[in-house]
Order: sequence, then C-alpha cells, then structure tokens
Amino acid sequence: MAGDDACDVAIVGAGAAGLATAIFARRLNPSLTVLLLDSSTRPGAKILVSGGSRCNVTNVTVSERDFNGGNPAIIRRVLKAFSPSDVTAWFRSLGVPLHEEAHGKLFPNSNRSRDVLNALIDECSASGAELRTATQVTGMSFGDALTLETTRGEFRPRAVVMATGGMSLPKTGSDGGGLEIARRLGHRIVPTTPALVPLVLSDDPPMHRALSGVSHEAELSLWIDGAISRRIRGSLLWTHFGLSGPVVLDMSRHWLRAQIEGQDARITVNLSGGKSFDGVERDWTSRAASKPRTSIHGLLAEVVPAAVASMLLERLSLSSTMQVANLSRDERRRLVHALVEWPVTIAESRGYNYAEATAGGIALDEVDPATLASRRCPGLYFVGEILDVDGRIGGFNFQWAWSSARVAARALARREPDHSVP
Repeated sequence: MAGDDACDVAIVGAGAAGLATAIFARRLNPSLTVLLLDSSTRPGAKILVSGGSRCNVTNVTVSERDFNGGNPAIIRRVLKAFSPSDVTAWFRSLGVPLHEEAHGKLFPNSNRSRDVLNALIDECSASGAELRTATQVTGMSFGDALTLETTRGEFRPRAVVMATGGMSLPKTGSDGGGLEIARRLGHRIVPTTPALVPLVLSDDPPMHRALSGVSHEAELSLWIDGAISRRIRGSLLWTHFGLSGPVVLDMSRHWLRAQIEGQDARITVNLSGGKSFDGVERDWTSRAASKPRTSIHGLLAEVVPAAVASMLLERLSLSSTMQVANLSRDERRRLVHALVEWPVTIAESRGYNYAEATAGGIALDEVDPATLASRRCPGLYFVGEILDVDGRIGGFNFQWAWSSARVAARALARREPDHSVP
C-alpha cells in the first residue's frame, strides 16, 4: 500500500482511550504508522469536563469489582495490563504528577483537566502518531482491503481501533456512531443506558425542590421484585429535579438496567447510615430517654440536616415542636421506618446529556480478551467506553480507558508494519 490514505493503524476517536492507544502503539513499536481520527475540531472535550474540570485520572485501588457490565474475569485481565501505579508513573513522565484525595481518587496536582489533555496531545505528537481532526468516520468495510469511509475521503489502514466511546455527553462526540458501525459489521451490542447520571423524581408534592442544594450521607437500596438487589452508600445531593451526588450516580445504572429489563424496581433511602430498623429504634429510644424534653425536630436534626428533618416530619404529619417524651410508640416506629426506608419515586434519569458514562456496548465475548481484537472482523480492535464495561464513580472509567488502550496497543505493536507505507 502507498499514498496518503494508507497507514498501519487508524484509531477512530481521540478521547482518553484513543489518545492513549496511539501513544502506546508508537512507543512500543516506533515503526508503525499511526493515524488518529476525530470528528471534532478540538478533541478531548470529555476529558476537559470530567471531574468538575479537574479530571479524576484513576483511583489508588482498582479491581474488577469496581465495574459493571461484561465478564469480570476479562475486566480483571485487562486491568492488570496497566495498573493505577503504572498510570501514576506514566502521567508523572508526561509532566502531570497526581495527588490523592478522598476515596482514593487521583487528580493532577494542578487540578486542571486541561493539563491532562494537553499532555496527552503533546505526547501523541511527540510519539509520531498523526492526529487529524474534523474527520468523521461514517463506515467501514472489509474486502480486498480494510477501508474506512470518512467525511474526508477513504483510508486504507491495516488495522483499525474503535475508540469512539459510548453515548454519554454526545456534545463531546460520543453520539453512538461507533456502536452503529460495529452493529453493521455484525457485532452484538448489549443495549445501552446512561450510567453515572442524576435521577429525576416524580414525588408529589415535590419534596426534592424544598431540599434543593442539601447534601448528606445516605444509603440507597434498589428493590427488584420486592427484594433488595443492591445497596450503595455515599453522599446524596437533593436538587430541583430530584437526586444527584455520588451515591445516586453509582445507583443510576442499576435502576436503569432494571427498567430496560422490564423488572419491577424501586429505590428507598436510608438516612441513618445504613443502620437497621431495630438499631435505629434502639438508638432513638435511648436518646429520647436522655433528652425527653427535646423536640422531635431537634433530636432528628442530630441525625439528618435540619431541612430534611422538617420535610420528613411534614410528610409524616408529626409536629416538629412535639417533645420526644410525647411521641407514641406507633409514631416513633413510623419515624424510624421513614429514616431507614424512605421511598422515592424515580420518573427517569437526566439522560445521556448529563451522564458521565454509558452502560452496555459491544459484548466482551465479541473480543479476544488478550488483545481486544474483534472475533468477527480481522484487524479491528475496540477500546474504552464502546465496550460493555462501566465503572463506578471515582476515576475507574478513565482507568479502563488507559488499561484497554494498553492491551490493544501491545497487540498492535506485535503486528508487522507495512514497509510500503511512507
């Protein structure tokens, strides 16, 4: 092959996974010609907005248990290819040292996602990979030669890496186009839903609007067919539309998956740090005995924010000024039940425009776990969010991007380059 349209490797999508794949492939085998294509004029938009524009690059501790979706054994194998310590050392070598924050989250010392993106683009250029922006891939065919169809003509690489992401934050370029191309090529796609997305409540009257801006620790329980399927603890934020905060974002994909699977699902909130009904009742009885003249609101406000205490008492038709000593057994038990199992009615999520990740994607059994090469199309690889893998909040989805990029790049580096390519 020869000419401007030929190369050894074409990578579609210059987000985290695509940039990392280009860098790793060139560093592992400098003789490979690598072309990186992105539909945007300014790639890496999702990197810029991540982590509140601070970019939570990875986490101190990462395992397959931090992820949902496909086969955990495959996820574990991919993660081992490039560990969090490898990521930390790599970014340090790029001039972006990291520091640890709560829950093991690792951020750039500058707290600027722009520094992360600039370092990746600079390293991509320094490695010898070529980045072409404003070039959207519209199709792919496998005949006598592998052909990429784009808005700027056709390219004929020897291998293609799809790093187009899922469907979250479509304004950044993750619009599902890569998934559609893979589907047309015969790949099985696990149905997608938003993940790490705020949830919209339909409570009437709207309890959440009065609490908008209030944040506190809570445990969410997902009930499926009358039984608790999953419990998640963390910080909850009440908003004008419903619920957000880390615990809600982590729970969102599970509620949404239950919806598309047609399951009877609901969510309750435990406002007492995950304590059981009996434990909360004992605690409440003990504190009430030591402070009998304290108002119900005053005692409740020691457990939850005052605004939440007021709303709970209003919903339970209990006077906030009533002294604890005057609370009947039935009233006390209703209050305790509300503290450990307050029902919230989820109407929907805020959708892909507000989702930080996508659940679903290309099924992991469609790829070779050792290389992430397609089992259906020789010369085709998948990395990052396009695969049926989504991590919880805390830097795990970026870790998946780096690790999957390393696996694919290692396989690409072992391919013999076409010496006819200039």
